[in-house]
Amino acid sequence: MSGALDRTRRLVVKIGSTLLVDEADGTIRRGWLDGLADDLAGLHRRGVEVLIVSSGAIAVGREHLGLGQRQIKGRPLKLEEKQAAAATGQIRLAHAYEETLARHGITVAQILLSPGDTEDRRRHLNARATLNQLLRLGAIPVINENDTVATAEIRYGDNDRLAARLAQMVSADALVLLSDIDGLYTADPKTDPTARHLDEVIEMTPAVEAMAGQARPGYSSGGMVTKLAAARLAMDAGCRMAITLGTNHNPIEALAKGARATWFTPKAEPKTARKAWIGGALHPVGTLTVDEGAAAALARGKSLLPAGVLSVNGPFERGDPVTVQTVDGTVIGQGLCAYSADDARRILGQRSAAIEQVLGWRGRDEMIHRDDLAMR
Repeated sequence: MSGALDRTRRLVVKIGSTLLVDEADGTIRRGWLDGLADDLAGLHRRGVEVLIVSSGAIAVGREHLGLGQRQIKGRPLKLEEKQAAAATGQIRLAHAYEETLARHGITVAQILLSPGDTEDRRRHLNARATLNQLLRLGAIPVINENDTVATAEIRYGDNDRLAARLAQMVSADALVLLSDIDGLYTADPKTDPTARHLDEVIEMTPAVEAMAGQARPGYSSGGMVTKLAAARLAMDAGCRMAITLGTNHNPIEALAKGARATWFTPKAEPKTARKAWIGGALHPVGTLTVDEGAAAALARGKSLLPAGVLSVNGPFERGDPVTVQTVDGTVIGQGLCAYSADDARRILGQRSAAIEQVLGWRGRDEMIHRDDLAMR
């Protein structure tokens, strides 16, 4: 898998608490973070779009609120204590990222997500549009779960799976999980001397899943079980994923130079996988009928603009899947509509420049963006 990062144009990097935060006193390991930032800045200069999923808010915040292991005698934090710790720790964490990347002239943006933001179609589209805009503007988004309001019943549960959901959302080429282990072994290498390291996994089989061990104690909520769950999500989205050792300085540079890792290699590219999901896994709840010019443009890989839409059928909301058909009823594609049925009817046949005047607010230029459209 040498050169895997060289082929990457959009990269998600997940950072665990045990790498970023000193468990003894809850301080951020600034030297390590500076080294990582240097790596990411190098990628950024080469045109790679980078997103960071960072754990550590609770681990940083708990000490400053007197909720450290010593103060509470080692008992687990209550939910409300975790949320309070996250509220203060998130500020400190974001500030640390802002300072270290500012050395390279890179702007940082903070995004807090909950499961609904990646699973609900409308919120998915909103979050995706925001992230894409930040990347176009040259910023590096730093993402975490919205721990201040999430409850046990509505959580990703760990940032490994959050990172995979994010990679799926933004059609990332690669996801790197920086860990305290250099990849997947056939058994726990700490207890089994015969355990073999796997350089590459091309299919997530029951035998592979059985190789996962238990999460280690400490701040981290993950473990190999959650990393393999993330790998399955990433591979389904057409995204390559690596588990590699993150304890040394400049871990991304080390990975690029061939440091030991386990790469999980999908069979499809990100956009191909996403369009397969749109075209095959979602049930359409409406129909857009388009004219000949629009149909021809779609066949050339263009987006569907309001000017080419002749009629809108069925009640649907923004982000819902709809069928695209020609005047004679031939279905030519399926996509996620950027407008509700009511708004779509108001702007059909209009040029994109007229959308704001018709609706009273500035919407997207496309009725369905080409990245959200699967043609037949």
